[in-house]
Amino acid sequence: MKTQLIELIETAPWREAVTYRDTWPHEYVLSEKDDQRKLLAAICARFHAGEGVAGRFFRMSNTYLFVGDHKYWLMTDYRKISSLAGEDNYVINRAPLYRDRRDFVIQPGDTGRRDDYPVSPAHDRANRTETP
Repeated sequence: MKTQLIELIETAPWREAVTYRDTWPHEYVLSEKDDQRKLLAAICARFHAGEGVAGRFFRMSNTYLFVGDHKYWLMTDYRKISSLAGEDNYVINRAPLYRDRRDFVIQPGDTGRRDDYPVSPAHDRANRTETP
């Protein structure tokens, strides 16, 4: 039996973010323009229930929801979305999972190409100390 969230994801009119086709490929829908208020509400409910995972895209922190083979995120902090019945058009994004640390942390030197696995793990860079 499919959950309501899975059904909403499957029926959403996802479109390619062409600007990022060659760098960080992903898809998106708009909550108002694409009539995806229910999807937005379902994702926000999961975030509020504590199912979101903190991650970073370079210097930008975000909350991600992992469902199936994709991760989902909003361009607006879900805690700032107060009314889902307004005229605000929120962006809902999704990207296929890499199944490596890029699903959680993107850092300088990383690319969005699947076969271009990062050489330096995030914890190595974070724990490095400069020697004089």
